[in-house]
Amino acid sequence: MGKEVNGVSRSRFEMFTNSDEAVINKKLPKELLLRIFSFLDVVTLCRCAQVSRSWNVLALDGSNWQRIDLFDFQRDIEGRVVENISKRCGGFLRKLSLRGCLGVGDSALRTFSQNCRNIELLSLNGCTKITDSTCNSLSKFCPKLKHLDLASCTSITNLSLKALSEGCPLLEQLNISWCDQVTKDGIQALVRSCPGLKGLFLKGCTQLEDEALKHIGAHCPELVTLNLQTCSQITDEGLITICRGCHRLQSLCVSGCANITDAILHALGQNCPRLRILEVARCSQLTDVGFTTLARNCHELEKMDLEECVQITDGTLIQLSIHCPRLQVLSLSHCELITDDGIRHLGSGPCAHDRLEVIELDNCPLITDASLEHLKSCHSLDRIELYDCQQITRAGIKRLRTHLPNIKVHAYFAPITPPPSVGGSRQRFCRCCVLL
Repeated sequence: MGKEVNGVSRSRFEMFTNSDEAVINKKLPKELLLRIFSFLDVVTLCRCAQVSRSWNVLALDGSNWQRIDLFDFQRDIEGRVVENISKRCGGFLRKLSLRGCLGVGDSALRTFSQNCRNIELLSLNGCTKITDSTCNSLSKFCPKLKHLDLASCTSITNLSLKALSEGCPLLEQLNISWCDQVTKDGIQALVRSCPGLKGLFLKGCTQLEDEALKHIGAHCPELVTLNLQTCSQITDEGLITICRGCHRLQSLCVSGCANITDAILHALGQNCPRLRILEVARCSQLTDVGFTTLARNCHELEKMDLEECVQITDGTLIQLSIHCPRLQVLSLSHCELITDDGIRHLGSGPCAHDRLEVIELDNCPLITDASLEHLKSCHSLDRIELYDCQQITRAGIKRLRTHLPNIKVHAYFAPITPPPSVGGSRQRFCRCCVLL
């Protein structure tokens, strides 16, 4: 093949002949045209490929296909499309998202792995046809893989994690949410060979127990994000190991892990000062004591989901208002002991004026319009949830909007129940039924 110019061989440039009368093709060097094409998305490139023979060559050049996301383009593609893309892109391709492409299976991904050996980011989220065979292919041909999303690929087992541990040592982020066949054996193999893991998403991996968490804590010192939502078998024992071994942790989700107690909040406060996101919804054993320790030590907290932490009171809000000036999102839905006084402290805290963006107070029966008055100085407040807050009124919301005109207020007011008819028993049928 002839000498390459910016990734396009001379033989390709020879296809631009004087017979192509388009002004742009005559005025601009082909190298510059190729550079322009590199900024186009998948749909636009495909359209440009149909304009002329010369544009077809430019649009389909592999250097323009380094990042491909088919989610917003077409999700019902067949495996042959992936195979064709891989043959066109070859070593150029770095990032590919096939999220939601239900028709893509192991065979197509084997061809892809063989052709695109420089892939770094691959999303197969929701590609339910794939099995451990795909991970074997990735392990064999794609040693540069850093980010892999296998969420909802329910046929994935421990064999996939063992294969990835053998062939993809640079792996930094792995999402195997809802891959409920994975156990501690797969996690152990993975973390021992991929010490650079920074993000692990294990939501819905219901077979995981504390033993799996102990392996993570022992081998993943770089871990920043961990999602264990609905991993209902884990307890304080495993999570404390995570806290002690992963001091760089910034985001932890253990929502739905009902066995955990304040011991976790103490461990986070003592070991993970960089924590920014904590999701502990439906962890009903957590109390003000644990959140006091957390708030006093984790000053970078930005998002907290405390929904259905039914034991917390205004004491938690007081501590957050004092010690967490960066708080942006706070969910207190179904925290039935929260009162206007807690919201008053929050509304006067350092996070209130410039940081607080979202507060959720659904099903907080003690909250009244007074809370809305306390929040009117929160100039960054973008959304407030007030479903089933029985003491909140339309008038209170209207007053809040005079101070925060752009705020989104989500509330529900049940229709007034008509009084029972006076004198005599109630009709068996309504008037409509009588007419019918």
